[in-house]
Amino acid sequence: MESAEFEIFLATAPGLEAALRAEVAEKGFAHARAVPGGVTIMGRWPDVWRANLDVRGATRVLARIGAFRAMHLAQLDKRARKIEWGDVLRADVPFRVEATCRQSRIYHSGAAAQRIVRAICDVLGARHAEDADICIRVRIEDDLCTLAVDTSGELLHRRGFKEAVSKAPMRETMAALMLRLAGYRGTEPVVDPMCGSGTFVIEAAEIAAGLAPGRSRVFAFEQLATFQPAAWADMRAASARAGPNGATPTDFLADPPFRMHGSDRDAGAIASAMANAERAGVSGITEFRQHGVSEVAPPAGPAGLVIVNPPYGTRVGDKNSLAPLYRALGQTLRSRFSGWRVGLVTTEAPLAAATGLPFAPPGPPIAHGGLRVKLFLAPPLP
Repeated sequence: MESAEFEIFLATAPGLEAALRAEVAEKGFAHARAVPGGVTIMGRWPDVWRANLDVRGATRVLARIGAFRAMHLAQLDKRARKIEWGDVLRADVPFRVEATCRQSRIYHSGAAAQRIVRAICDVLGARHAEDADICIRVRIEDDLCTLAVDTSGELLHRRGFKEAVSKAPMRETMAALMLRLAGYRGTEPVVDPMCGSGTFVIEAAEIAAGLAPGRSRVFAFEQLATFQPAAWADMRAASARAGPNGATPTDFLADPPFRMHGSDRDAGAIASAMANAERAGVSGITEFRQHGVSEVAPPAGPAGLVIVNPPYGTRVGDKNSLAPLYRALGQTLRSRFSGWRVGLVTTEAPLAAATGLPFAPPGPPIAHGGLRVKLFLAPPLP
């Protein structure tokens, strides 16, 4: 496993696979291919580490460590024992197993997981624990058993700084891909007039500064037998590379050519956003203010992107009562934000239409918190 390439799966929310594939390919990963629920690449263990550290839109990174056909539990047990578990797992680190079965003669996921647990315990001598950080994910589909290790641990939207959240928050991984879909590459200002706990604003600031999304957290792969601490330290140090604006993160943060701006009528949300930006190290390039939508004004300087995740009926209540809010948002942007592009996230096309903004037909629906949202995009406003 250390020398040969293997398949690596980067998961994302359904509907965002193409956006994630574009990010992964842009960052130099080989053979990026969009598949349902994510993107596959081919690589080695350093590629696994870099995917966790650098890719903004992935929710987790799985390394495939084996695959075989199994028609019944005894066969599953026998073939699982032939996997070189010691090449990946450490005997002194506990593990757990999660299994799914679909359209296979092995149909009981719990029994399948038990067989894999027993095989690892017997072959490697490692201890099974339900709360272990290391998770082996087993997928049995059409009698093909695929084994993968979750190298991320906690989901990757947990960047390590967002302690305070507002109502119905958007995950950082989704926000990053929506920024990408809106054409944002870190070279222009961003305004979010309903910023909540600041997710869009902080993600945009990190992209502009060239800050790696995983710089402030630990990962499950650090407990694997394949982990090399010195090489990982070198990789983390190298991640402080030049950002999209031709400056190192330190230089950009010290003298930013533009800033990101968020506002919200809720004082608690603004306090949360400011605290989150401080923990993320981007407080110097972000500004947050408490006021309503009708008071939003563009910052001085070049036009950029307005992106907003307003309330929608299926998220906070009666959608009919929200039309005035959308109309007020549209009126404010049309009258004050000439030259700015707009991205709006909602479940309801009629609410997007209520803004009066020239939105193009949206892309595919995106799974978000049990809902299916769409990103509506408008070109630079006249």
